[in-house]
Amino acid sequence: MPAKNAHVPELLAGLKKLYPKVIIPLHHKNAWQLLMAVILSAQCTDARVNLITPNLFKKYPTPQDLANASIKDVEKIIHSAGFYHSKALSLIESSKRICEVYGGNVPQSMKELLTLRGVARKTANVILGDFFGTPEGIVVDTHVKRLAFRLGLTTQTDPVKIEQDLMKVIPHNKWQWIGIALILHGRNVCPARKPNCAACMLAKWCPRCGVK
Repeated sequence: MPAKNAHVPELLAGLKKLYPKVIIPLHHKNAWQLLMAVILSAQCTDARVNLITPNLFKKYPTPQDLANASIKDVEKIIHSAGFYHSKALSLIESSKRICEVYGGNVPQSMKELLTLRGVARKTANVILGDFFGTPEGIVVDTHVKRLAFRLGLTTQTDPVKIEQDLMKVIPHNKWQWIGIALILHGRNVCPARKPNCAACMLAKWCPRCGVK
């Protein structure tokens, strides 16, 4: 169940003042490039991914090119992203399926995206919300998970259940925006260690800060 927080409209308004427009920080030119970048971003910084993808897309500019790639070569290119063997396999296998099943185009539904290797709801939500503008859910990464709990928007710890709670209290037209806004706030103001409550515009509505 969602946590009981009567201040959702105020929280959203406060976040909107801080982050009126949000742009996903992963560099991309199309849906496939964004998908590859999001797969690479698991347990890796966006800045690191943005250093890797230019070389990856220069050598493999299309899904078909990457689908036919040598896994060893892809591993070499993406090595600094961490978990490079699993990620290389996901990049290649998801590109293969995009070519073989979806005619070379990234699918535009949650159900279809989840059939791609390396794609769970978080990744699918990024593609649907931030590229296609048709969100079917809310992005929940480690920052969103932490802030949703601290702000009293959920009592859950499982990302899927957290997403369900957020979808119950956040208007649909804010689903795409809220995920990125919370990620930015988590990075800038409310990190896992030593959140800067004194500088947080949301503190007066935050149970974590203890401000009444």
